[in-house]
Amino acid sequence: MLGLLTLDYKKLASWRTKPSGFLPAEFQRLKDSGITIFHPAVGYTDGNIYEESLKDITGWNIFVAANPSEFLRIDNVSDLVNAKKLGKMGIIIGQQNSGHFRTVADVDAFYAMGQRVSQLTYGPNRIGGGSTDPHDSGLTSYGEEIVGRMNALGMAVDISHCADKTTLDAIEASEKPVLITHSNCRALMKSSARCKSDAAIQKMAAKGGVMGITMVRFFVGASDKVTMENVLDHIDHVVRLAGVEHAGIGTDVDLDGRDHGSPGNANARKNDLDGVAYQKKIFDVTEGLLRRNYAREDIKLILGGNFQRALNEIWTTGA
Repeated sequence: MLGLLTLDYKKLASWRTKPSGFLPAEFQRLKDSGITIFHPAVGYTDGNIYEESLKDITGWNIFVAANPSEFLRIDNVSDLVNAKKLGKMGIIIGQQNSGHFRTVADVDAFYAMGQRVSQLTYGPNRIGGGSTDPHDSGLTSYGEEIVGRMNALGMAVDISHCADKTTLDAIEASEKPVLITHSNCRALMKSSARCKSDAAIQKMAAKGGVMGITMVRFFVGASDKVTMENVLDHIDHVVRLAGVEHAGIGTDVDLDGRDHGSPGNANARKNDLDGVAYQKKIFDVTEGLLRRNYAREDIKLILGGNFQRALNEIWTTGA
């Protein structure tokens, strides 16, 4: 529920401005990853956030429309099923910062454009605090209005980057399940404000939400060696704490990893896990869950069934 087609944003821009440049080999590589649905949201925090978000969503709509045999925009739960049946890649349009909601009416406007998920905050904004915000005062009254309108329309509330109080307030304010599309467990990464507390995970689960575990090294482990086993530890923690029905995958990487092609800077922070080939990461997760004796039906839930169930609750609306 947070996965990128590519972290090469220059390449992505070329695909979206000249869709014919997206070659069959690129599509086959995506299919071979074992992933059917991508939620490739990014977060705009500087400049004109409204204009940048508008441009981003317009770009996705152009790209999907220009490649109808390969891609399907996901507007409802039946599309999740149809994408797999039709052999297409599903694209869930989202944003990692809701600063583009200048007014409550903007929620309606972006929903009409196809946006189905919105992370409330990246850094602090009018809605609430971000995870790096030292003065998190919680969800604002404007934030409550935004959450209410998202609920009414059927747009998923994502709290992955929200600060602690804003996280808890947003879950409380929402009448529908709230998603943590990409984060990890602070119990296993005590120094990371971006990881979620046990209290937040339990409250999210009690509301019917799902938490996607990332494969970004500095959210997964702090030792010299950080591997897929550490990712599985985070999944295990969510399952023990909240139940298997609330664990999912939100890798926050593409098929190459975040260190791919980076210059060899000894001072640069390493982003990727050790020993992981990112193009087959979902197969590695599956094999790891089997090694840890998860039942096959539970593995299906973790690999997408849980998010599908939650999205069905969120996206079904009488509005």
